[in-house]
Amino acid sequence: MIRQLVLRNRSYRRFDQSKSINRQTLRDLVDLARLSPSAANLQNLRYWLVDTPNNDLFGCLHWANYLKDWDGPLEGERPAAYILILAPHNCTKYHYFDTGIACQSMLLGATEIGLGGCILASVNREEAQKLLEIPTEYEILLVIALGVPAEVVIIDQISAQDNIEYWRDEKDRHHVPKRSLDTLILN
Repeated sequence: MIRQLVLRNRSYRRFDQSKSINRQTLRDLVDLARLSPSAANLQNLRYWLVDTPNNDLFGCLHWANYLKDWDGPLEGERPAAYILILAPHNCTKYHYFDTGIACQSMLLGATEIGLGGCILASVNREEAQKLLEIPTEYEILLVIALGVPAEVVIIDQISAQDNIEYWRDEKDRHHVPKRSLDTLILN
């Protein structure tokens, strides 16, 4: 069952914007992150919830770097909600491990309930921080955009030498190249 959940958990970049996500759902997803392992159990991460479509925050995000001719989701395809992952400026380097674990936990939880998401690291952090009035003692690590997926994502198996850049085909389906298991296991 976890394999099917992982296979359905893709980086979705287009959503059915008409379908909202309530604050309790976002809290439930953060609760999955809260319950996940934390390096040295330091629990440094904090979260900022945005439960309404926010075009100003959307403008702080940069989408799909490999798709050079695509500026991101159009109006109607934009995320319904966001979870921003924050850390205090003075925390240990271990928060980077926790961030990955938290993202995976929240996105698997989102997938389980029919949502999809995309982790965004290309963010105008200063602008987003001012816009949302996030206290300055925290830095924005990542943004998770969430919504009901409105695109097809296909996993393509590739060899070690093939190009890993995702792409869209003539039917506008999103293809994600994945190296074979034998390529990744070295012994």
